[in-house]
Amino acid sequence: MPGWQALQEELADHNFQVIAVAIDEDVEAVRAGCDGITYPVLIDAEHIVAELYAISNVPTVLMIDEDDNIVQPNWSAYASDTFRELTGIDSEKQKDHIRAWAKDGTLRMSPDEAKGVVGDLSAEEEEARLVFRIAAKLRRDGDTDGAERNFERANALAPNDWTVRRASQPLRGINPFGDAFMEIYTEFNEAGRPYHGVTGH
Repeated sequence: MPGWQALQEELADHNFQVIAVAIDEDVEAVRAGCDGITYPVLIDAEHIVAELYAISNVPTVLMIDEDDNIVQPNWSAYASDTFRELTGIDSEKQKDHIRAWAKDGTLRMSPDEAKGVVGDLSAEEEEARLVFRIAAKLRRDGDTDGAERNFERANALAPNDWTVRRASQPLRGINPFGDAFMEIYTEFNEAGRPYHGVTGH
């Protein structure tokens, strides 16, 4: 988040606005990470944004122009090099794409190319997201066993969808940065890094 804050400040005179969406339901946990952040941070506890835009991994960035057109669809972009060792992604190169768009209107692809980049969610992925919502609701209602059964079912339906599998970890009391994360990351790599969006750096 501090990396996006720095970019927000850098491009403030170029009609640029960062808006973050946390796929979370713990307002206080999100708030704790917002120290010094001046851009809006929204909470998508029901994963509506993730479903509407077919987001299957985080972080995912979309670039939307003043006319509400998606000019850069789902893109696994980073504002810092915190995860560079894992991802091999240079955040400065990615931020340069954003700078070029904000300053000069230069895009990585044409509007026609952008339209076909993000594939639809599969039937299993759609079902997994619905089951995830059921699990989250059961958890909020105090039905731990019912929640766990549905989290497991959602994870089985979409094992490489991080908005389902990794997002369920803190809700289930699992450290999302511990061994369980590395298990997901390893399986994700072994599956060919499936992603709904632009790949490459």
